[in-house]
Amino acid sequence: MSKLHIKKGDTVYVNAGEDKGKTGRVLSVLVKEQRAIVEGINMVSKSTKPNAKNPQGGIVKKEAPIHISNLNPLDPKSGKATRIGRKKNEAGVSVRYSKKSGEEIK
Repeated sequence: MSKLHIKKGDTVYVNAGEDKGKTGRVLSVLVKEQRAIVEGINMVSKSTKPNAKNPQGGIVKKEAPIHISNLNPLDPKSGKATRIGRKKNEAGVSVRYSKKSGEEIK
């Protein structure tokens, strides 16, 4: 399986779906399902039983996974959505870079 273009901690732009145009930080990446959980994106309502954390129970809003094809990393220079490439830096380590600006993505 090839490497994914997003990682945990990246700031991404949503380019399709109900939340199109929004940005958020990736909380986790589900590699096998090719999905990611993004902060504040794809919110769903879940019913919960009363527990120690939530003694009242009721309806809780939480993020649902979104397919990674609907996400693009943000360019560190311009702050706009970009595609990424991979190249080796001077230390010989493979790094991701922005196709728009050529800037390395941390």
